[in-house]
Amino acid sequence: MINAVNILTSSGKFRVNLGLNRIKAILELLDNPQKKLKFIHIAGTNGKGSTSKIINDILIEHFKSKKNIGLYTSPHLFSYCERIKINNSDISEKDFTFLLESINNLANKNNIDLTEFELLTAVALKYFEINEVEYVVFEVGLGGRFDATNIIENSEVSVITTIDFDHTQRLGSTIDEIAYQKAGIIKDHSKVVISKNNLGYEIIKKVANGKNARIVTPNDVEIDFIGFSENYALFDNKKYKFNLLGKHQKDNLALALAVIDCLDLNIKKETVENALKKIQWKFRLEYDNEKNLLIDGAHNPNGIRALKNFIDENLKNQKKTIIFGCLNNKDYSKMLEILLEGENSFYFFEFDYPNSLKYDELPEKFKKKAKLLKSVDEVKDIINNNKTLKIICGSLYMLGKVFK
Repeated sequence: MINAVNILTSSGKFRVNLGLNRIKAILELLDNPQKKLKFIHIAGTNGKGSTSKIINDILIEHFKSKKNIGLYTSPHLFSYCERIKINNSDISEKDFTFLLESINNLANKNNIDLTEFELLTAVALKYFEINEVEYVVFEVGLGGRFDATNIIENSEVSVITTIDFDHTQRLGSTIDEIAYQKAGIIKDHSKVVISKNNLGYEIIKKVANGKNARIVTPNDVEIDFIGFSENYALFDNKKYKFNLLGKHQKDNLALALAVIDCLDLNIKKETVENALKKIQWKFRLEYDNEKNLLIDGAHNPNGIRALKNFIDENLKNQKKTIIFGCLNNKDYSKMLEILLEGENSFYFFEFDYPNSLKYDELPEKFKKKAKLLKSVDEVKDIINNNKTLKIICGSLYMLGKVFK
């Protein structure tokens, strides 16, 4: 596993280089595993992970191990193996290492210069093929049109979650430009699930019409939050226990339910009910009552806004201590403007990771408010000893460092 991680984090691999030529070349050498699988392909700025997980868990509950369900997401928290799952079990370190080293050697032998994400995507596809996966819930890494996951030629359903400003240097500086990149996953004569409230709806609709793809808009879902142990989703005239916090999850759940309907599997309401009450998605509005700690992987302005809304609606009367860290390619100024409204103690964590944001890069107005943390031990000391509500948010990579 150590060698596999070294390969993925080497300076030559750890980069973004959008395009499909390299992933196409390596998959052809691997006998095109993607052509033997069925995909639910998911793009968007926010909500991809939650939507993917909901779909994945309902399908697992429906098939009850009679058929395998694959899930491919990013990023990971503690291990690359988390990104590739079958029936909610991570790929083993042994299988991961074997496949990654084999595919990397094959690529090198044929002068195919794969990026980290392309290598991981090839590993996932080969692993899913070997294990005869019935459906792959396939989350886009970046954008859609030129993302490595878009090597697939067909999908059972394409899904576009919330679109907002993120990765603007690669995807465009307007919502229309970003939406056009996300819409690249839409296949000819396919089904596309998207909310009419999505900021990119008109562009998605235009692309879908051009490919004779049918747009499916989800039915309304409401979230009823009573307490940290009582969160309910309301739809189909029924109240379902739902294990993910935050009213923004209603949009993700609505999309997921529309996808399930598109698959025509005759999934029972009891199956959906069982899946929703058990679902877990690490560090997405996760609350630790004992430590009075709220952990969230919000890493762009839209995600931070959802976190802030949750805090304002449910925890507004508590004194708050905020710990924040993110990558330097994010809109951290906008995130901090949203997060630091009001009087709160603010700590900035300068964590050890490629492209992590440094204290010196902060605008002066945030430096004046921030107390600098440079080690995991300093963060843990605040978490364990500070009696206020602690909110730690930003990069999932940072959360992985803190809680590993």
